[in-house]
Amino acid sequence: MAIDDDAPTEFTTTESGLKYRILRKSDGPKPGPSDTVTVDYSGTLDDGTVFDSSYNRNQPTTFPLSGVIPGWTEGLQLVGEGGMIELEIPAILGYAGQSQPGIPPNSTLHFKVELHDIR
Repeated sequence: MAIDDDAPTEFTTTESGLKYRILRKSDGPKPGPSDTVTVDYSGTLDDGTVFDSSYNRNQPTTFPLSGVIPGWTEGLQLVGEGGMIELEIPAILGYAGQSQPGIPPNSTLHFKVELHDIR
């Protein structure tokens, strides 16, 4: 999980409320909202509890950006193939009032995501 030496320490906030910072820049193409991506990621809660991680499974995950939470759909369009992004997703762009395994309702979600491939 190599991070650029000059990666920003501050997050940028989008109009929707998504916070992000590019941890590893890439000149590769960026996915569109209907693309399918292959990523490695780690997801944590505000207290640092890991609720999901492809790294722990040693298996990248492939999914359509149209089939995930809005914070992922928006955030992954901001990073190029081969790059890495850190996302802070407010509940409204995550699971809102719905609980998920290991995720209480109305949770802010934190992800580090490496974008490996776009289809």
